[in-house]
Amino acid sequence: MSVRLKVYEGRPAVRGGLGKDPVNPPMIRHWCEALGDTNPAYTGPDAIAPPTMLQVWTMGGLSGHETRSSAYEELLALLDGAGYTSVVATDCEQEYLRALRPGDEISFDSVIESVSDRKTTKLGTGYFVTTRMDVRVGDELAGTHRFRILKYAPRAAAPPPPPEPAPRRPRPVVNRDNAGFWEGVARHRLLIQRCTGCGTLRFPWLPGCNACGSPEWDTVEASGEGTVHSYVVMHHPPFPAFDPPYAVGLIELAEGVRMISNVIGVPYDKVRIGMPVRLAFVRYDEELELPVFRAEEGVRA
Repeated sequence: MSVRLKVYEGRPAVRGGLGKDPVNPPMIRHWCEALGDTNPAYTGPDAIAPPTMLQVWTMGGLSGHETRSSAYEELLALLDGAGYTSVVATDCEQEYLRALRPGDEISFDSVIESVSDRKTTKLGTGYFVTTRMDVRVGDELAGTHRFRILKYAPRAAAPPPPPEPAPRRPRPVVNRDNAGFWEGVARHRLLIQRCTGCGTLRFPWLPGCNACGSPEWDTVEASGEGTVHSYVVMHHPPFPAFDPPYAVGLIELAEGVRMISNVIGVPYDKVRIGMPVRLAFVRYDEELELPVFRAEEGVRA
């Protein structure tokens, strides 16, 4: 393949190219404004064009140039046919020999200067093709422009990484003081502690009565009826496994104690203080099931 490509070295890419417009102040102004270049040499009656605009005056626009030779097209077609179908510009080199001034008429010729041996890059394997353009004003050489591209066969895309497992909700802290509550949840029962000394109900679970201090207690099962005593809508910050916005309510149970849980069944922005809700159990993964409170759409406080 390299031998077939090398025969294109030295062959013309463009012959007798002509700039579609003379060097002109409007294009110089647009270039300087785009780059923020305020050099005074590029304005006024004795203005010159920025040297880096050398290639600008040779561009063919959307319609292209009619003077391009077939050799360059043949070279690219040969590379395409061998599987080197992708292209990326890699670098350019310019040499400035004469300042260009408004009114200068540009002509240019381009030659295929070199085709590299096959190279392996991070993009893939391919060939570097370098063209050299000589830019003239009349018979005077104004500058040269070398432009290098890589025609390559893209590397096979790496397989996508396996999807990460869905984040799981934090696990509740279960200890000797609240284990009975979570045992009740596992049986779809919402258990409330009751002091056997004074009969006071308490929630959350505590090791002793906060009314009389007795350590003795039993439980009663909540009916599941309640109302929204207060609530907040969580927007930020987001936590893994949670999908904000969502409503978190302080629920007053029919038994008189209050607990915090999610309010579901209605959009978060429809939750209202005093809204009646009813206990439900939602399974979030194979291990976690939590008590929540459901309000029906259309229910009003």
